[in-house]
Amino acid sequence: MTKEMFCFQCEQTAGQVGCQGKAGVCGKKSATAGMQDKLTGAMIGLARAAKNAQPGASTHKAVIEGLFMTVTNVSFDDEALSRHIGVIEGEKQALGGGADYDLNLIWEGDEDVRSLKSLILFGLRGMAAYAEHALVLGYTDEAVNAFFYEALRAIGEDWGMAELLPLVLKVGEVNLKCMALLDRANTETYGAPTPTAVPLTVEKGPFIVISGHDLLDLKLLLEQTKDKGINIYTHGEMLPAHAYPQLKAYPHLKGNFGTAWQNQQKEFANIPGAVLFTTNCLMPPKESYADRVFTTGVVAFPGLIHIGEARDFTPVIEKALALSGYAEDTAFTGINGGKEVTTGFGHDAVLGVADQVIAAVKAGAIRHFFLVGGCDGAKPGRNYYTRFVEQTPGDTMVLTVACGKYRFNDLDLGMIGDLPRLLDMGQCNDAYSAIQVALALAKAFDCSVNELPLSMVLSWYEQKAVCILLTLLYLGVKNIRLGPTLPAFVSPNVLAFLVENYGIASITTPEKDLAELLK
Repeated sequence: MTKEMFCFQCEQTAGQVGCQGKAGVCGKKSATAGMQDKLTGAMIGLARAAKNAQPGASTHKAVIEGLFMTVTNVSFDDEALSRHIGVIEGEKQALGGGADYDLNLIWEGDEDVRSLKSLILFGLRGMAAYAEHALVLGYTDEAVNAFFYEALRAIGEDWGMAELLPLVLKVGEVNLKCMALLDRANTETYGAPTPTAVPLTVEKGPFIVISGHDLLDLKLLLEQTKDKGINIYTHGEMLPAHAYPQLKAYPHLKGNFGTAWQNQQKEFANIPGAVLFTTNCLMPPKESYADRVFTTGVVAFPGLIHIGEARDFTPVIEKALALSGYAEDTAFTGINGGKEVTTGFGHDAVLGVADQVIAAVKAGAIRHFFLVGGCDGAKPGRNYYTRFVEQTPGDTMVLTVACGKYRFNDLDLGMIGDLPRLLDMGQCNDAYSAIQVALALAKAFDCSVNELPLSMVLSWYEQKAVCILLTLLYLGVKNIRLGPTLPAFVSPNVLAFLVENYGIASITTPEKDLAELLK
């Protein structure tokens, strides 16, 4: 294979080594990968310029959006990337200028340094996604903003493992602040999530499917479609929106369409409705539905209509009306045949019944907690998570976050007393809720998180999962099971460090892992 690009940031990278040909497994072309590397190098130059200057709100926004644009399955549009490079260059010159960085120095350099710089860079990209979701709601944190520049500068330095390792953990520390910021932004804007059953049936008539994570885009779409005879359905990571009081108050927010992001090419084929992508994860659209897919925010794909900053969704609305929807109510199911899913078990909801949970543990009704969460993906082996959850004993509880939950969120695991055994805590943004619940339980039982009857079995795909993992490591959480494969960008020496200091282990089989975790 001709080496026309190098990208190994996602779990599905070619041969578990790196995508190096004309296009990546995700569909990203080599030219686009090169443009994203150029954008990243320009942001490192901007960070250098910011060292002795005072970057303002426009600079912060440019860096956060630039990092977000380089997350897997976000922007496939070279023109959009090129325009943003221009924005970064303008901000850099306003701060006095700075030398850009060639990312090939990382990709072709020492493998351990490459590994640690990749952990930092990919963690920054994931954190930028959370920061952007908060920013659009008017929430920002100067300490988080300052760290983006600090870490970007470090990536461009000739540092060794001793200097880079502490920075890897600092990414996790700052990401915790960033997730707390986003949690506050969402709950103060839309109310605290409450447990909500979400149907999977699409009612007859015109409809729009909205995907991604941007709750503000959903709110604006709901406002613009009021009294127009158009129903709104969530998709993928937008599912938790149904649990927010100020969003669920709209009667035309009806239910959820489809499952996780990697199934959209199959699930959207010939769909008689419009589809709006607000943030990742976009897959290259197939011909059968490309004419009805719209993007907004940092998401972009050549040839698709992009809704600009004014957020006038008229083209989306007109397309939905023209397509007219299904002639009759159409029932869909989750991957296991379930007809509805339940979401909304955020930290407020779970901690609101903490006394019941603690009593159940003390009485022996709850023997163990499993946090089974993370990204979904198309690579074979991810049915592990379905089988794992199916086999969890009846005296255990399963907490879940992010789109990996679609592997099992339509399963009926029954109850323990008045508590469902399966608690969907939200999207990857809501990993903060899971962390807060774990910390609260540790406090209640006067022990560390590692001493709790709690096991974390996580799946990863892209960079938001990376920064959450770094946050867990910063908090000292040990013995995490990670799958379906270990990251290609983690070198043997760095992996050995993680195994020795944190007990990171790869998943094996559900049977073996359950037996080990329940000892």
